[in-house]
Amino acid sequence: MADMIFMIHGMWGGSWYWENYRRVFEAKGYRSVAVTLPYHDMDPRGIPDPRLGTTSLLDYAGILEQDVREFGVKPIVMGHSMGGLLAQILGARGLAKALVLLTPAPPAGIVALTPSVIRSFWSIQTTWGFWRKPVRQTESEAAYSMFHLLPVKEQKETYERFVYESGRAACEIGYWPFDRRGASRVDESKMTCPVLVVAGAQDRITPAPVVRQVARKYRTVSSYKEFENHAHWIVAEPGWQDVAEYVGAWLRDKG
Repeated sequence: MADMIFMIHGMWGGSWYWENYRRVFEAKGYRSVAVTLPYHDMDPRGIPDPRLGTTSLLDYAGILEQDVREFGVKPIVMGHSMGGLLAQILGARGLAKALVLLTPAPPAGIVALTPSVIRSFWSIQTTWGFWRKPVRQTESEAAYSMFHLLPVKEQKETYERFVYESGRAACEIGYWPFDRRGASRVDESKMTCPVLVVAGAQDRITPAPVVRQVARKYRTVSSYKEFENHAHWIVAEPGWQDVAEYVGAWLRDKG
């Protein structure tokens, strides 16, 4: 039976942004499942479900765990951005055959609030009570933080597909010292599967120095690769095929 790849999107996204990767890896013989997180299956121009604002990373992880257990086999778990953090949580729960973390959000213990990250979330962080509201970047923030290597037309088209995100989840990632439940905490001693950590040297929202710390956290099982000509939107930036091929080669090496 072919290995399964379980793909988890990041903030404001949906299963739609794995289209490139699904096409590549299904051509290589993998089965792929791209999930859409709760409350993200909505019209981007619509009003978000108010429950989204208080949805925790732990809520996301619990639903993803149910999905994985229903497969009956351990999949390769691939996550991008916040989806990369959710993949880490699943990996530490023993639910993955391997992890592929593409420009992942860091777990608790790693300080990620660099100047570029603060600028990326400025409109959100300056909204009182954002930690209990559905939130979304402005178009200019998304262009600065994630899409700056995309052609301008693609920047706009991609942003127009973005939906709202959980303010609580954003707070649990960025302000983990104040989260009593430790929603973004990952026990590295329980990470026993192979882990590939991929960074973009030009990433502004999960900067490469932060992503390197993620790789060091799992140093006994991790491999690290930094792409000089990539930023955060590594799933669709020009040259994304090179990243996907590198991931495919790493998976082959790991059997």
